[in-house]
Amino acid sequence: MKLLSWNVNGIRAVERKGFLDWLEHIQPDVLCLQETKAHPEQLSKALLEPEGYFSYFHSSSLKKGYSGVVTYSRKEPKNVEYGLLGEKFDAEGRVVMTEFDKFVLFNVYFPNGKASSERLNYKLEFYDAFLKKIDSFKEKGIKVIFCGDVNTAHKEIDLSHPKNNEKTSGFLPIERKWIDRVIEHGYLDSLREFHKEPEIYTWWDMKTRARERNIGWRIDYFFVQKELRKHMTDAFIMPDVMGSDHCPLGITLDF
Repeated sequence: MKLLSWNVNGIRAVERKGFLDWLEHIQPDVLCLQETKAHPEQLSKALLEPEGYFSYFHSSSLKKGYSGVVTYSRKEPKNVEYGLLGEKFDAEGRVVMTEFDKFVLFNVYFPNGKASSERLNYKLEFYDAFLKKIDSFKEKGIKVIFCGDVNTAHKEIDLSHPKNNEKTSGFLPIERKWIDRVIEHGYLDSLREFHKEPEIYTWWDMKTRARERNIGWRIDYFFVQKELRKHMTDAFIMPDVMGSDHCPLGITLDF
């Protein structure tokens, strides 16, 4: 079972860049997209219903062209829920939860805290609400996987210039400590289970053409509850896939 995640920075933009051909070629079992920047009524039928996939969109109720996630699944989930964190967070269209036989999968576009102190506080509150929510599933004996753009690099190995960014949102100690807490609560950073090497990034600044020099940040993740570790056979990024300032990443599971 192959699960992929990708912040597309505009689903209509990647459609113009060959997204649907790529999806047909790669054929993941589940694909989670973040930062879709669109409501369903703004999309083509091909994006709404890609051949062979069920589609589940969560869009911002505050404004169009902002935030948004969609989960495409080849198998129809047992259950689908949207938001789950309360109106303060759900209005921005950031979470789709799909339940399958062996696990629940949360597709999440976590807030960015760079714009202001208010947005940083919002991000931290979102972090806490989300961890509380997934722990509530775990406590019921439901296995949890979550993926998406977390908007924080965890360790110095996860960005090109850590010293220069210690006071930048996305690498603040308080943000990084939340990822520590996620791991302490029993969720594994899947990529680091298979790849310990440096210079593995998922986001590059487009303005400075940083991708050409691989000057990047690893801010996109798959976290897998440790009880599922025995079923994980690989975790990877796909840096050669273009179309966004992020690249796709994924895991494979064998049940």
